[in-house]
Amino acid sequence: MPRKAGGAGKSQEEMLQDIAKNILEKLPPNFDVDEASKKHPIMYNESMNTVLQQELLRFNKLLSEVRSSLINIGKAIKGEIVMSLELEAVGNSLFDNIVPALWAKKAFPSLKPLASWVLDFIQRLKFMQDWVDNGAPKTFWISGFFFTQSFLTGAKQNFARKYVIAIDQIDFDFEVMSDPSKYNLQAGAEDGAYVYGLYLEGCRWSSEQSVLSESHPKVLYT
Repeated sequence: MPRKAGGAGKSQEEMLQDIAKNILEKLPPNFDVDEASKKHPIMYNESMNTVLQQELLRFNKLLSEVRSSLINIGKAIKGEIVMSLELEAVGNSLFDNIVPALWAKKAFPSLKPLASWVLDFIQRLKFMQDWVDNGAPKTFWISGFFFTQSFLTGAKQNFARKYVIAIDQIDFDFEVMSDPSKYNLQAGAEDGAYVYGLYLEGCRWSSEQSVLSESHPKVLYT
């Protein structure tokens, strides 16, 4: 039985069908990993190709899980298949704007509600597709990776192999680019990587003084 009716008098089942259909329409097809591996083969001097392939496999697993559960919910509502406990839990989460536990098990870490999570997921898929189509980006969305550690290791590995240094003898040095216009970002970083998408909680970065400063009033994240 419906737990409650929507504003337009829709039952939970009707609203669920709308939500599932809306998300399904936004999902791109799975990545063609074989084609991507031909365009970006695993090479000794370019570890980022390995990082890309690992990311595509992880995203494909999540994409398949999201797509199949949404399709099955639609079928279960129509009575074409049995509404299992697992599917019911997914449906309840969708109705409550929560990321289903079934997805979260295979997903990247996130605290976002469902609507924001879906938008974020689509942006991540687009970032990866652009990488496949146009080569490694000049600036990397560091929080857009499924497994950020593999990206960081790949950046280290490239440096270690380029300068023939043991990877455990090198570490990162960081520079906050308060004024990106001073840098030639279009050329990409000669060593290491340009990254964006880092967040601060409880403080902010002062571009004027290049130091950590008190957060602005009522601003939780910067």
